[in-house]
Amino acid sequence: MLIDQAKIYVSGGKGGDGCQSIYRDMFNRIGTPDGGDGGKGGDVVMVCDTNLQTLLDFRYNQHYRAPKGGHGGSNNKTGRNGQDLVVKVPAGTIIRDQETGLVMKDLTVPGERVIVARGGACGLGNGRKRDATPGGDGEVKTLLLELKLVADAGIIGFPNAGKSTLVSRISKARSKIAPYPFTTKSPMLGVVKYHENTFVVADMPGLIEGAHSGKGLGDRFLRHIERTSVLVHLVDISPVDGTDPAENFRKLEKELKLYSQEVYNKPRIVAVNKIDVPGSSGMCEEFLKSSGVKAIAISAVTGQGIEELVSEIYKKVSHVKKKAQEDNDKDRDEGPDR
Repeated sequence: MLIDQAKIYVSGGKGGDGCQSIYRDMFNRIGTPDGGDGGKGGDVVMVCDTNLQTLLDFRYNQHYRAPKGGHGGSNNKTGRNGQDLVVKVPAGTIIRDQETGLVMKDLTVPGERVIVARGGACGLGNGRKRDATPGGDGEVKTLLLELKLVADAGIIGFPNAGKSTLVSRISKARSKIAPYPFTTKSPMLGVVKYHENTFVVADMPGLIEGAHSGKGLGDRFLRHIERTSVLVHLVDISPVDGTDPAENFRKLEKELKLYSQEVYNKPRIVAVNKIDVPGSSGMCEEFLKSSGVKAIAISAVTGQGIEELVSEIYKKVSHVKKKAQEDNDKDRDEGPDR
């Protein structure tokens, strides 16, 4: 089960207290202040880790407190700084401050990190010719975590269109496969190898009419599509409920548009599945004529047309990445004063 939302509580470590100390010896009866400063409290740091896929751990462990700083000592000894508490999260995690509603960071790059709660300041010792001060408290925050899967291509379609079978065919991902709708209840990622290259596909749960408004948890599933570069719209050419494939295609396209214009504008590949079914040739022709789109005919069960589909997905994904890189290079060359 994919856990894609969580609430956690983070606290920076308390700063160490400054030391109140007076040094005296036989030559110095009045005494000299020699109290050292305390150490700074540790920060809570979140790091993007590609080895994690869900926010499941945060359902069972919701509280994160960084270590406190050490107290200062006599003879101007400074207390040790508290160690930072590193919390790993999956790639695609959005960190939001619950109190302000502001996004603190959107972690998508492996190794990327952000300080979500700073440790308290160190207390000052009286060696600074003033009374010692206690260490400051660390920041305390309630954070809302939201995971949006990061994938190159997202496979979408109505329930029982064969998405899980397709992902299992082209990658090593093993979704649950069964001859009834809503078998897949959470998105799954699979790595597809194309010659010497690879790309990531996401098997999205089946969407239904009204998904954009949350029907069937559709809005939560559609959220993951926002991260994908390319959409693969898989059409069941022979629906078990007897519905019209072309009409189903138009309904799902409408859901994408109602949910987000940005999602709707993503590059699209249309594939008609189950061409191994008797009479599928005529049904494919009817679909193409009625929908007015170009489509790749495949059978996720027999593998027919799979090589052509994988090649087309890789080409579109590569094109999107190349264009994005060119745009980034252009922005960097023009600078902030353009």
